[in-house]
Amino acid sequence: GRSHRSKLGKERLAFAIEESKRLLGVPSDYHLGIVPASDTGAYEMAMWTMLGARDVDICYWESFGKGWFTDAISHLKLRDTVNVVEHTADYGALPDLEKVNTAENDVCFTFNGTTSGVRVPEGCRFIKDDRKGLTLCDATSACFAMDMPWEKLDVTTYSWQKVLGGEGAHGVLVLSPRAVERLETYTPPNRPLPKIFRLTKKGAFDPSVFKGATINTPSMMAVEDYIAALRWADSVGGVQGLIDISKANLKVLQDFVDENEWIDFLAKDPATRSSTSVCLTMDLDSDQIKKFVSLLEKEHVAYDIGGYRDAPPSIRIWCGSTVETADVQALTPWLKWAYEQVKDN
Repeated sequence: GRSHRSKLGKERLAFAIEESKRLLGVPSDYHLGIVPASDTGAYEMAMWTMLGARDVDICYWESFGKGWFTDAISHLKLRDTVNVVEHTADYGALPDLEKVNTAENDVCFTFNGTTSGVRVPEGCRFIKDDRKGLTLCDATSACFAMDMPWEKLDVTTYSWQKVLGGEGAHGVLVLSPRAVERLETYTPPNRPLPKIFRLTKKGAFDPSVFKGATINTPSMMAVEDYIAALRWADSVGGVQGLIDISKANLKVLQDFVDENEWIDFLAKDPATRSSTSVCLTMDLDSDQIKKFVSLLEKEHVAYDIGGYRDAPPSIRIWCGSTVETADVQALTPWLKWAYEQVKDN
């Protein structure tokens, strides 16, 4: 294979970046780059290079968002230097986002809670347009399946293995001009930065990462797979087409829940119900749910649909844009069959 440092390699990486910006509607003055270690690497990169300049509000309502909070206080030790405000809610609900100080503070949040099936309200209207701080948004299970209000987002991260179903290990980092300004005007004191986190050179923003000169060696096979996924996304109507597919998949399960009293959404508010990571509860205990999941796997009907280990007893059905609506429709009779098998025994 060819090196990612070759002329061809750099061209393919730059093409993937430009196509991502075009399809997602990222503003022209924003920067989008491919970085190491999936969405986790991208979000940690932002946290380690930008947080600490202002007080921080951290919002979480499921396990991954809680992980960012833990990193902020236990590893970055932000409470030693700034005020960290915690906004949290139980699985299935959102914290009161109107209490988040988006006017003055930096704000960390997940756009879509992958393990709870709860997303932020459409348009992120709780974020002020004239804010002084930055917003850091983990959008890994939202990008390409939900409308991203870029004017509200200063740092956005995702991985292409989620909604586009690509190969893992690569993250994407999107920065607004305000995020770039933070990088150039703030250096976290006493915070050594690993090479893979560094986004500046001699105090100035380094744009090379956002033009295809990756920090470390990417898999060019994975990059080509991503480009193929972007081409497919274009063929189904771009991001709006992908959003429509995901919403149609959710509608199938909504109709099924409406017709069956024994199953319900973990997310109670339809306005903040995820269309990708759909989490469902049943009138079964945790052992029965394990049997339910095992039955469907044994029949080769559904794999890995058990709820996240920290979530209430539940199942989680991926309804992202790579899943055909006809397949979700075909799944629903099997859900009823498995329930009856477990409940009767």
